[in-house]
Order: sequence, then C-alpha cells, then structure tokens
Amino acid sequence: MIHVENNQECFMQLWLRLERTRQLLYRQCKRFCVRRVLKSWFGGEANDDFIWEVCSLSDLTGWDELPLPSLFPRKHRDLLRAIVAVKTGISYYKINLKALDAAYSIAFPKSTPLNVNKKKR
Repeated sequence: MIHVENNQECFMQLWLRLERTRQLLYRQCKRFCVRRVLKSWFGGEANDDFIWEVCSLSDLTGWDELPLPSLFPRKHRDLLRAIVAVKTGISYYKINLKALDAAYSIAFPKSTPLNVNKKKR
C-alpha cells in the first residue's frame, strides 16, 4: 500500500513506481493496464468501485494496454492525476499539474518534458 499526496515528492515516487510496475508486469508476462497497476499498488483496496472511479476520471479503460510511460506520458499523467484525486478526496482539477510535470522530468530526464498546459500565442 502506498501513501498518496498532492506534492512533487509523491508524484516523483509515483512516476518511478509506475515504471517499476511496468517492468515487473512485463517480466511476469502480464498486461500493463490500469486494473493491474491499481491491484499491484493498492491490493484489496483496489476493488471494482475504486478502479471504476479512477478509470472514469482518467478516461482510460481498465483492461486496455498502456504504452511506455517514458515515450507516451499523457495517459499516465491522467492516470496518476486520477489516482491522487481518488485517494486524497480532492477534485481532479485541483491536482498540482506543475509538480506532476516537474516530477516526470526528474523521473525520466532523457524524455521530452511534459507540459501540456502551455499558453499558446
């Protein structure tokens, strides 16, 4: 079981844990999907209602294969955002996106920085 908060240190741990979970599931020849990630992170607490709430907030389907977090981070960003919202009980839209994006840049330093809230001119 993991402790979830709305700060950069926690987001950093979540990004790194997401990559470790992907590698673990790959070695076990299991699908890297939302349902398996939540079951491995939260165990029995990840019941169908919890999984449904995370999936509905992140617009992901529980059994769909997730891409690599380092190459396609947008889906994982939404997933982590939904997990933090459900676990802390705060709104999905009040998650600290700057801290989440900064943690991604630290966790995957050789990847393109994730910043989808740029102002367009």
